[in-house]
Amino acid sequence: MAKNIVVLAAETGNVRSVVRALEHVGANVELTAEPTKVMAADGLVVPGVGAFAAVMDKLRAVNADQLIERRLAGGQAVLGICVGLQVMFERGTERGIHEGLGQWPGSVDLLPAPIVPHMGWSTVDAPAESRLFTGVESERFYFVHSYAVQTDPAAAIGGDNPPVVTWSEHGARFVAAVENGPLCATQFHPEKSGDAGAQLLRNWLATL
Repeated sequence: MAKNIVVLAAETGNVRSVVRALEHVGANVELTAEPTKVMAADGLVVPGVGAFAAVMDKLRAVNADQLIERRLAGGQAVLGICVGLQVMFERGTERGIHEGLGQWPGSVDLLPAPIVPHMGWSTVDAPAESRLFTGVESERFYFVHSYAVQTDPAAAIGGDNPPVVTWSEHGARFVAAVENGPLCATQFHPEKSGDAGAQLLRNWLATL
């Protein structure tokens, strides 16, 4: 049975490509920020393009910070994409220090690379226990970003069941994806990553 997915409508960038990519892999998709629909969906996708603080402002404007918290508290799946990954961390340092959603420890900082943004196709280093990257561990994914998390949230959280962290590199190693119970997120754009991105979305849907 097709999964019912809400792509959060919070004016955080062009999200139509995310909707189309999810429809392509068989999901029923609605673009909305209506709270009852957000809470009822099998999965919520939180996209984000632009500056960290601007995305946070737009999420708060539709009470998405509270809705994300409620979904995660109930074990309901959330997938963040690009800045949608970044805002899951404690803070971002683009144009000042800005508070994130604090689901994971860590700071989103400028990549120490000769050229930013990091734009284009890069491989990732996915651990064997990753479910998102099953079958696409060696593929390339499409990135567009200047800031990233460069510390390990799994090491900071510890415990018996730490997050599964996938890495990539541009000037330094950075977090390319995190899988942590109902909360998953990717720094790259699966909707712009061709067949590999489509398979990753299928893998996410299969966990719902």
